[in-house]
Amino acid sequence: MSAIVVQGYCPLKGEIEIQGSKNAALPMMAAALLHKGTTVLKYVPIIQDVFCMMGILESMGCACSRNGHTLVIDARHIKTARIPRESGKAMRSSIVVLGALLGRCMEGEAYYPGGCSIGSRPIDLHLAALRHMGAEIAEKDEMIIARTRGLRGAEITLSYPSVGATENVILAAVKAKGTTILKGAAMEPEIDALCGLLCAMGADIEGIGTSILTIRGTDELHDTEYQVPGDRIVTGTYLSAVMAAGGEAAFRRGSPQHLGCVLDTMQHMGADIRVTGDVTEIKMERRPKGIFITTSPYPGFPTDLQSMAMVLLAVGNGKGRLKETVFEGRFATAKQLHKMGAEIIIEGSEARITGKGSLKGTAVKACDLRGGAALVVAGLRADGETRITDCHHILRGYEDICRDLQNLGGSIRRES
Repeated sequence: MSAIVVQGYCPLKGEIEIQGSKNAALPMMAAALLHKGTTVLKYVPIIQDVFCMMGILESMGCACSRNGHTLVIDARHIKTARIPRESGKAMRSSIVVLGALLGRCMEGEAYYPGGCSIGSRPIDLHLAALRHMGAEIAEKDEMIIARTRGLRGAEITLSYPSVGATENVILAAVKAKGTTILKGAAMEPEIDALCGLLCAMGADIEGIGTSILTIRGTDELHDTEYQVPGDRIVTGTYLSAVMAAGGEAAFRRGSPQHLGCVLDTMQHMGADIRVTGDVTEIKMERRPKGIFITTSPYPGFPTDLQSMAMVLLAVGNGKGRLKETVFEGRFATAKQLHKMGAEIIIEGSEARITGKGSLKGTAVKACDLRGGAALVVAGLRADGETRITDCHHILRGYEDICRDLQNLGGSIRRES
């Protein structure tokens, strides 16, 4: 099994381009199922989750071809509406295909989705919303079997702004009869990207960027070409890397307009940050300051960057606290940071952290996608060598974290 090896205390310096967004690309790929034609997505990240979604689409009869970061999906012929067990269990985002299948085929079969072990992440909101739109859903063993005689528009209120449930409702509503009004919708930028693609395909969606979406069903969509936005979580990861290691760097196409709370938090921790257009520049000459950070749905501090924040507080100056309000399993990485000498006390949904200035290099294991990336960040501020195993988790969301950090001068390599 491969491992990532990081040598600490090597300041970062340089400029790189941020990859396309994983969390935007996957539901956009699912949206291609709604159109009996061709959808071209540009700036698609070359990551394991994208390959997994391509496998799901191809198993259903779509023809997918990739040239660099351009992905062409021909969905004229659908031969099955079942998501393969292996693919569905491997990736959480597989569940959003269900709404698209109901809209296109009036049926869909899926397994309860897998992905990172960061908490229970129930899909009851997804299923309740689809039932409200006219889907009959049976749950048998680990399978979800959905059928409909025709989806219909409805007024739906989500009790929590679930990103996945919002995406499923949008995808189902595009082909439903009548108008769907979705209240309490998630407002993440990736939702905006999905709506933007669908509108370019001919969908009628109002309220984009707000918590109330109005989707008027349409019979026909058309071929289109659309660009995936830059990945704000990857940007946040690499900004955290500079804060841990010290130095200065610039990141292009990193969606800084969607990182307001993150950039404010990092500035409060001592980073010097400047945004010019789509370029985010950071300079870090001191240890991060201990502060109180709470995760929350967008536009709050993203749960996907909580593990990185934990590392910054662990190598920082003074005491800090983290409160996790989205996924209860996000603190799993704390056990690995303990091995590196971090002083972290977990009490329910909060972590109390005392900054140690630096950590010690040792062997650690990636527990999930973002936690694995956080261990890479920790290794940049550790004495000696840090060896991270189970790094297949990291490949799910980062094109090549070793390449990117090497281009910034980091001492990092991947070993078999």
